[in-house]
Amino acid sequence: MRKTLVLGTTVALAGTLLLGGCASYTGQTNDPNDPNRTRNAALIGAGIGAVAGLLSGNSATERRQHAMIGAGIGGLAGGAVGAYQDRQEAELRRQTQGTGVDVSRDGDTIKLNLPDGVTFDFNRVELKSQFYPALNNIASTLREYNQTIVEVSGHTDSIGTDAVNQRISEQRAQNVASYLIGQGLQRERFEIVGFGKRFPIADNSTEQGRSLNRRVEIRIIPLQS
Repeated sequence: MRKTLVLGTTVALAGTLLLGGCASYTGQTNDPNDPNRTRNAALIGAGIGAVAGLLSGNSATERRQHAMIGAGIGGLAGGAVGAYQDRQEAELRRQTQGTGVDVSRDGDTIKLNLPDGVTFDFNRVELKSQFYPALNNIASTLREYNQTIVEVSGHTDSIGTDAVNQRISEQRAQNVASYLIGQGLQRERFEIVGFGKRFPIADNSTEQGRSLNRRVEIRIIPLQS
């Protein structure tokens, strides 16, 4: 399966700039005096920022917003955005409690982190059936709070070839998004992409770090008028 969504020139350029650095991420030692350690930590931070920028500031998101408005879903007025997302965040935290899903907030954007250990079997792309109730609860909340764009991105650790990791990240993101859409959510709201191993959030030289990097992220961005 190829990428479901091509994110455009912004993504291509940013990916090119970051890929060279991220490719050298493996092999970090635990020596605090290792000069590579600081550089690698910086790369992790750069990766997180790049994902946020790539997914929230490109023309694809704007097209989603226009499509939703065209479908009759109005945007939120500036002062109402924060309160709207506050309520949605609280509901998502309640609905996902004890499921292994991590809910966090960055400004007016809500992020759900779905670790592969609870969502998928190792090296598999099919959703675990025991995770369906958690996704049902997420879908229920997204239906209620429908004035949002839903960005689904897949990520892997650094083990394996670029091609394999890319395929796994794409298919996992697609399967999560397809399940949510199947629960009655509008397809127009979704952006779906696989990033492979390009954007780690932890140290790929340890098993704990690699397990954190194997994830699907859902970012919920308010539709603003």
